[in-house]
Amino acid sequence: MQVLRPTSLAEALDMMAAADRPLTPIAGGTDLLVSWHHRVKDDLRLLDLSRLRRGLGPMLLTEDALGLGALTTYWDVMRSTEAGAAFPLLPEVARQVGAVQIQTRGTWAGNIANASPAADGVPVMMAYDAIVELAAKCGGREVRLDEYYTGYKQTIRRPDELIVAIHVPRRTRDVEWFHKVGARSGQAISKVVVAVVHDECGWRVVAGAVAPVVCRCRNMEAALENGFNPSSPDDVQSIIQQDITPIDDMRSTAAYRTRVLSRLLFFRLTERRRASA
Repeated sequence: MQVLRPTSLAEALDMMAAADRPLTPIAGGTDLLVSWHHRVKDDLRLLDLSRLRRGLGPMLLTEDALGLGALTTYWDVMRSTEAGAAFPLLPEVARQVGAVQIQTRGTWAGNIANASPAADGVPVMMAYDAIVELAAKCGGREVRLDEYYTGYKQTIRRPDELIVAIHVPRRTRDVEWFHKVGARSGQAISKVVVAVVHDECGWRVVAGAVAPVVCRCRNMEAALENGFNPSSPDDVQSIIQQDITPIDDMRSTAAYRTRVLSRLLFFRLTERRRASA
């Protein structure tokens, strides 16, 4: 195993461009170490970004957006009253990511980069219409988070690219809701996770642990845009099952995931309808 420790972003991008095989960026390391005991390490080459806190760490809230540098941790967001007021789902989900030790080391960018379909932070970021900023020696680009994943543990990021920031647009929202179902209230991988946001750009319903990637539920979104008013969880399930492809695994079954997601959405929509009546 080899560990490279750049002292600047430019040096990090040079190292990635010059590498004869992909480097694995590491910041908090909380996702990487989960699989450490069964990971092949002989050819593993890590790009340690921990010295780039000044260049990749700042969190900036403007009138238009929240910008999270790639080394921004869950704890950073939890401590920011301004960010929490503007995007209340972010500190809510951050408090459910592992224990305090994970929250103070784990980064939002790392959660995105790890590409787990059960990631806790990604559904909320996607529901907020987040944009991922990628940088490379040859130039940079911005990619919508809902277009970032191409398959299980696969993304559009090239081997010479590095996530340097996440941008979350500020909008007026009348719905923002997040729910995680796990074996415990904390320190547990999601069985089902869902985030729902409605603003001037429309509905976004995002689910995790129910497909190979965290996914937008486009059919459900379209139904809501058309005034969908379910009378039972079965009404929701008839639509949501077109958007997801859950599997049976050690944490749950496909049938359970489909049913739970349908019921979560039904009761949330029912509560909203009653509140607005």
